[in-house]
Amino acid sequence: MTHAAAAPLLPRSDSYWFTEWRRTLDWGLVAGIVMLAGIGLLMSLAVGPTAAAKIGSEDPYHYLYRQGLHACIGIGLLVAVSMLERKWARRFSVLVFAGSLLLMAAILGFGHEVNGAQSWFRFSAFSVQPSEMVKPGLIVLCAWLLSQRERYSAVPWAIVSFIFFAVTLGLFLLQPDVGGAVLISAAFLVTFFVSGLSKRWIIGFAAGGAALAVLLYNVLPNVKRRVDMIINPSSNADTFQIDMAGAAISRGGLFGTGPGEGLVKAQIPEAHTDFIFAVIAEEFGLVAIVAVMAIYGLISIRGFRAAARIEDGFARTAAAGLFALFAIQAAVNIGVNLAIVPPTGLTLPFISYGGSAMVGMGLTLGLALALVRGEGTRSRGPYG
Repeated sequence: MTHAAAAPLLPRSDSYWFTEWRRTLDWGLVAGIVMLAGIGLLMSLAVGPTAAAKIGSEDPYHYLYRQGLHACIGIGLLVAVSMLERKWARRFSVLVFAGSLLLMAAILGFGHEVNGAQSWFRFSAFSVQPSEMVKPGLIVLCAWLLSQRERYSAVPWAIVSFIFFAVTLGLFLLQPDVGGAVLISAAFLVTFFVSGLSKRWIIGFAAGGAALAVLLYNVLPNVKRRVDMIINPSSNADTFQIDMAGAAISRGGLFGTGPGEGLVKAQIPEAHTDFIFAVIAEEFGLVAIVAVMAIYGLISIRGFRAAARIEDGFARTAAAGLFALFAIQAAVNIGVNLAIVPPTGLTLPFISYGGSAMVGMGLTLGLALALVRGEGTRSRGPYG
């Protein structure tokens, strides 16, 4: 008995660009990212009605509809950018970086303040945060500059890349967005390390970062208050949100209180963004948050392994830096919810509510997927 194939299989010799993209794209990474976005939609359904009531919206699904739109845009951008060849991914990143950097400068005079940081442009019911797009652009640009040492050794490429980083860091601190500054600093340090620079650069960079951290702690009251929440909770620091998050995680137990039955989403204002991890823990339990952390871990490990296989120095360095952006942001957000990291304002990638954050992460991992395509990550089956 014979069976007709449901659809004709494309031969390996087919060089059509779409077929080649499907052959070389890491579908395991894509599946993990889509799973995170799906969890984000589920949590918007759980926390959305409470968040909508806080802003006086009559539609209980206000945040669910918007998060669905954000997810479609973010995943769509990820897929589109993943189709770029490496040279076009680099050129596109430079354009994104330049445009976002100019917008970050303009935002200091014309931006909208949210939670003490002037990081947003407000357009009617929508807000745009340019800093979310400048992060991946900076990493790719600096990776390319550092890779030029092999061709033009007389130029101080490390210093040139550090200047671009310093300018970007300065704009973050002027907003001030200390959480974003910490994130790009950590990812930039990973980029420096992977590019093969000497340990003296790394040590000097770490020492400078420590000195800057001490300065910010003593100069910015908001930074001091947030750090004191962790290192000196007996001080006058307001620990209400992290205390409520900790209590929610404890209440969740092993299997949670049940979908929609959590209390923390009504107790704190940022439950659908910064503290969505605590909502997951309370309503779905320890099993759920371990599964979520496992997805983040698997995506990060698979991404770093794919980056390590790349022979091209630029692509290897850029991909490692981009996956570091993703991994560090997830780790910091989870650390905040577990009260082991000071509150930073960084969202949980692909799960927290937010349009700019979703677009920024879609761009970040779309570029990473474009850079690692075909480097030991070919899909298996009829197309790989």
